Amino acid sequence: MNDTDNPTSLDHIADSLLRLCLVLSWLLLASLFVVAFSVTRARAEEVVCGGHDLIAEMARTDPAKLDALRREAADTVNGKGLLWKIEKAGTRPSYLYGTMHLTDPRVLKLSDAAEAAYRGAGTVVIETDEVLDPKAPMKVMAETPELMMFMDGNTLDKIIPQDALETVRTALSERGISLAAVNRMQPWMLTSMLAMPACEFARTKEGAAFLDIKLAEDAKVQGKQIAGLETIKDQLGAMASLPTQFHIDGLIETLTLRSKLPDVFETMTVLYTQGDIGMIFPLMRSVSPDTTSGANYAEFEEKMVNARNRTMAERAVPIVAKGNAFIAVGALHLPGEQGLVSLLRSKGYTVTAD
Repeated sequence: MNDTDNPTSLDHIADSLLRLCLVLSWLLLASLFVVAFSVTRARAEEVVCGGHDLIAEMARTDPAKLDALRREAADTVNGKGLLWKIEKAGTRPSYLYGTMHLTDPRVLKLSDAAEAAYRGAGTVVIETDEVLDPKAPMKVMAETPELMMFMDGNTLDKIIPQDALETVRTALSERGISLAAVNRMQPWMLTSMLAMPACEFARTKEGAAFLDIKLAEDAKVQGKQIAGLETIKDQLGAMASLPTQFHIDGLIETLTLRSKLPDVFETMTVLYTQGDIGMIFPLMRSVSPDTTSGANYAEFEEKMVNARNRTMAERAVPIVAKGNAFIAVGALHLPGEQGLVSLLRSKGYTVTAD
């Protein structure tokens, strides 16, 4: 699940929580490097996802707090719903669908309405259609290695604080990855790998596809046109453009939240299946460590949220103008004043929850 703003409380969202939410978007890319850097052979069925629904727990233990979170979620513009119908006079309707970048069977199952919209579409659009080519990430790495790797002689073991280094080694070892194998990687790639639930890691290694990729692969078999709104370089460039220290802090914060991650992913998955996207940021703040600095937030918000949404909206317009498209992007791109639903409306389209 992927990356938008909550317009009611942007100034109060912790950097660590935004990074963790946005990890859902980067899991799509991180998964493409799993086979290259992992040596473990554990089968998916041997790995239990675990985690429990924090919302259900909160309903029992702190209903007042849950009510407050729900009120905040209700104020999120376009925060409810996964499937949105895009209409303009003289053009066949298209659809915008929010995905979650996971292989969880609950995520892979489309609603009847979404299935009908997908089956009837002539064009299927995902964030980047380059992910359909397993060689594409390595090609990008060969052409622009600086987007993913340190090129100045730096290494992770030099820049990660010593008191956190052993924790990083242990977390990587549990994924079947040695620090030596990834020591020259940019820290945000490491964060993505470590944040990925173990069951997702195992399923991905066995060939299971995230929802976005599955939709595009199935559409290709059905003879539909496939398109993307971003390139891998676009996505990597946005992340790599942020300060290294920002990513180091994000890595450490992800490790701090590590024991809570199974519960967070389970709860986010439940919220996603309910179409309650506006509840995700309030939830994340409720489980966050109290370590907010606010440093670099404006730059982060602009490059990783607003700029990407604007780019996707601009590139979606000519596709939507032709009509009969099914656009599937991370659900966190949809809500908010600068989310895709609002941006498409500003371009003259009627966009309604379907």
